[in-house]
Amino acid sequence: MDFSSSLEWIKALWLLFGAYWLVSALKRKKTKQRESILQRFGYMLPLVIGFYFLYEPQPVLLWLRNRFLPAGPGSEWTGVVLTAAGIGIALWARWHLGANWSGVVTLKEGHELIRTGPYRSVRHPIYTGILLGLLGTAITFGQVRALLAVVIAWLSFYVKARREESFLRQEFGPGFAEHKQHTGMFLPRFS
Repeated sequence: MDFSSSLEWIKALWLLFGAYWLVSALKRKKTKQRESILQRFGYMLPLVIGFYFLYEPQPVLLWLRNRFLPAGPGSEWTGVVLTAAGIGIALWARWHLGANWSGVVTLKEGHELIRTGPYRSVRHPIYTGILLGLLGTAITFGQVRALLAVVIAWLSFYVKARREESFLRQEFGPGFAEHKQHTGMFLPRFS
């Protein structure tokens, strides 16, 4: 790998993210309740479309190739820094979830309402981190297609987060309602 290239750094950061996710997924609690396959499809399909836009360098629609930022090392390396920060936030949040984590919307046996680390101020910091990482990647790429991918991922995560919150509300009732009053969905609440 040529680490003088911003694109190589982006690739390495996302590979690190993927490796940590695979290893940490080995330790999870047993599932008590799970969303349906159809519900999962509702937010997974947009993610697949978003990642297509992000990584398809020659999209059919020519306007998607237009730049929203001028090419240059300043914007490329700013994107790398934002990608690293986003991935760092996602890994930190994943570590705090521990065995409560699942890639699917579930309730686990002995599920806990996590309120430590980034969960003190944000209800879905993994999504926050991934979205920041995607925004950084989009800035490094500099094309409209990458920015569109971030918007699609945000919409997908919003749908998934709402479903997760309905499960958490069902499981934790007033405890989750109180947590929701003091935290933002993807960004901290400052009131």
